[in-house]
Amino acid sequence: MTADETDLVLERFVAEVRQVVPTVAVWAHGSLALGDFRPGRSDLDLIAVVEAPLDGGDRDRLAHLHRRLLEDEPAAAGLHCSYMVRADLAEAGTDHVTWAHGMILERPVTPVTRRELLESGLTLYGPPPVELLPPLRPGQVEDFIRRDLAEFWLPATGKPWLWMRDVWVDLGLLVLARATVTLRDGRLITKGEALTELRDLGAPADVVRDIHDRRYGRPRPLGRVRRIRRALRARAFVRRGIRRTLATGRADGS
Repeated sequence: MTADETDLVLERFVAEVRQVVPTVAVWAHGSLALGDFRPGRSDLDLIAVVEAPLDGGDRDRLAHLHRRLLEDEPAAAGLHCSYMVRADLAEAGTDHVTWAHGMILERPVTPVTRRELLESGLTLYGPPPVELLPPLRPGQVEDFIRRDLAEFWLPATGKPWLWMRDVWVDLGLLVLARATVTLRDGRLITKGEALTELRDLGAPADVVRDIHDRRYGRPRPLGRVRRIRRALRARAFVRRGIRRTLATGRADGS
């Protein structure tokens, strides 16, 4: 998969979504906006601002659009899009219709995503994020990060079987590293920068290398024994880092 194929999918999506629902703007965030996008490996994280709430017919038409893209364009496999109603842009906790993981669901657009959009969002159609999204209140991103660590990631470290999967190892360590920097320095970093931070935090070097190779290189297959060992070390590192974060306000793995 190439950058040209990614551009084609984005152009097609922007053109077709405007025919399905009244669309005010389409923005990209995540790796695509932060300059760390890897074709075929990174997700296409999008936000579409729509003029009015979406009814059942709108949802069906959007699902059909996304499924048709998946059938026609391999690069659409990682395309996720939340549909934010213009009148609800100021409500950070509101659930929005979202296409993700091959289905229509509802979930909020987090303060971290909102900050990404305001600082570096890529405008694919319509006004830029700074013209439509309200500013975040002081401490809003940090409060969200601490709550996410306490209510989602810390309980996840109590479920050993999850950490046998690549996705949990990758996300768990990268989330911790990115939280570290935001809570400590007040800035957002890419996943690539998070890998460097993990080394500074003392994460197991072989686990960091494993994550790096899956994103940037050629991942090596893991046998069951090595996978179990990786799961134990990754889970323990993330658990220690979260506990220190919640106790001291800093996120590190010591």
